[in-house]
Amino acid sequence: MSRAEVEARIAEFIQSLPKTETHLHIEGAVPWELLQETFPGEFDFTPEAWAADFRYHNFTQFEDEILSYAGRYYTSPERYHESAKHVFQRHLDQNVRYVETSFHLGIVEALGATGPDILDAIKSAVPEGLEVRVFLGMLRDHYRDDMAKLLDAVHTWDGLDGIDMHGHETIPWGDWTADIWRNVHEAGKCAKAHAGEFEGATDVNRALDLTKSQRIQHGNGAIQDESTFRRLLDEEVVLDMCPVSNVKLKSVLDVTKHPIREFFDAGVKVTVSTDDPTVFGNDLVHEYDLLMTHLDFSKQEVIQVVRNGFDAALVDDQTRRMWLDELATIESQL
Repeated sequence: MSRAEVEARIAEFIQSLPKTETHLHIEGAVPWELLQETFPGEFDFTPEAWAADFRYHNFTQFEDEILSYAGRYYTSPERYHESAKHVFQRHLDQNVRYVETSFHLGIVEALGATGPDILDAIKSAVPEGLEVRVFLGMLRDHYRDDMAKLLDAVHTWDGLDGIDMHGHETIPWGDWTADIWRNVHEAGKCAKAHAGEFEGATDVNRALDLTKSQRIQHGNGAIQDESTFRRLLDEEVVLDMCPVSNVKLKSVLDVTKHPIREFFDAGVKVTVSTDDPTVFGNDLVHEYDLLMTHLDFSKQEVIQVVRNGFDAALVDDQTRRMWLDELATIESQL
């Protein structure tokens, strides 16, 4: 069998699986065709960052790239709605059943819009056949001025499924985080946090201490410290990981060295997502393909990663069982 045939069969297998996306920034996913349609003539090119060998110089360059797209496009709740419609259709096209996405407080602040308006715009774009949970993301220094008042009340927002901490890991964690995350937990919502992508195990521990969360976005750095690694297992923490993002941002120097393999082998629950697909040029099939072609994941192991996503999903037990039964049927036919 030729290499092309092998690659085609892998892609076909991955496409056949019902899947989850548990780490997606809506601003970093603005569809390229919408940019071309909205700004005629300005985006008639293929982004350099979509090349497989592309690497960002640093996190600031990456943020500037997002802002050059998202900062221009997202100027109203209506734009969020239109973008979300396209993004969610792509998920359906890839046989995705469940999505967790976040919108960023910095854009809310810049627009002068209310968070609930943007939340409603995204949720009203959810198509039949897809379950979507929407989170508000913020920076570690966002608790200031009017944003502090907003964050003190965010746990009361109807329809908001949770919160997430985004942004530069070099910004110190504020003690205010513990209060906001506790309010959200007590309101029955999900509270996640980005940690350990660049700053290592210390950052992961700080996030776990402050947020009491069982959902860490990235978390790569936990691999550097045995006690932190053990903590993930003991506290049953789920790592929502993004291999392509990590490689292109150079938090992992080579995909074959990505720690997802070690986490998985040790029993840490890991999921796979795209993070910011417009900025990295990736999709979910691409992410799972890397697991199989560069990290020696078998079909059964890929199914377990998918299963982890459904186990973490914020759905009722009947819905979860339906998805897990579908996976079990596929696995039994391998």
